[in-house]
Amino acid sequence: MSWLGKMIGGTIGFALGGPIGAVAGAAFGHTFVDKKEDVYLKSIPGGQSGLSSNEEAQLIFFTAAFSMLAKICKADGQVTQKEIAAVEMFMARDLQLDMEGQQTAKRIFRQAIDSPEHFEAFARQFYMVFRSQPNIIELMVDVLLRVSSADGQVSVEEESMLLLATRIFHYSGTDFARLKSKYVRKTNQYYAVLKCDETASNEEIKKQYRILVTEYHPDKIASKGLPEEFTKFANDKFREIQEAYEQIKKERGL
Repeated sequence: MSWLGKMIGGTIGFALGGPIGAVAGAAFGHTFVDKKEDVYLKSIPGGQSGLSSNEEAQLIFFTAAFSMLAKICKADGQVTQKEIAAVEMFMARDLQLDMEGQQTAKRIFRQAIDSPEHFEAFARQFYMVFRSQPNIIELMVDVLLRVSSADGQVSVEEESMLLLATRIFHYSGTDFARLKSKYVRKTNQYYAVLKCDETASNEEIKKQYRILVTEYHPDKIASKGLPEEFTKFANDKFREIQEAYEQIKKERGL
């Protein structure tokens, strides 16, 4: 977590505003002044010490993820121990965060729970930064769905926030339903992973597989501003795509 040491040490050469900046500032004990979203990912001028553009993007993704998870957990008015356990399991098992990383994520989560900002504000700021990177947006939707469905179902309140996110992210409702079925329903899960229907032709499935393995190749994802803590999550998705394709090939005798 290259950006974490800089945040803790206070060697910051950028300004991050909005609800994400407010939560990050509270979590790390810094004050951020406002900055337009369209310059979030530009390099720091004049070689100032601080976060590089890629590290800044990683901080934004990390903070946005745990802030939105906090708001989803609080969707029904209170955060239960079961929901906290699901988030902590995601930190430890899916992201394999070390203790320092887990403590950082928990601080962000707690700050976001108490933040006066709504889920929508975090989602909109996240989208402004990553709007040109649909694979990163899908990874965020995947994160939100995975934790929301940890108990095997998605509540009405959680579903409402997730659908709000898809609208803000301009993420296909059809793709969302398929992604959700991967966690909530086990039927057609391999087709859900490949974002295909069972009625798709063999050629359509092959074409979709080639598109997805290109989009989610670890080398490509690593260059998109995804925090290294989420790299394992992205790599798991890459393997999941390959495994789904192999399973469908077996089922169809390809």
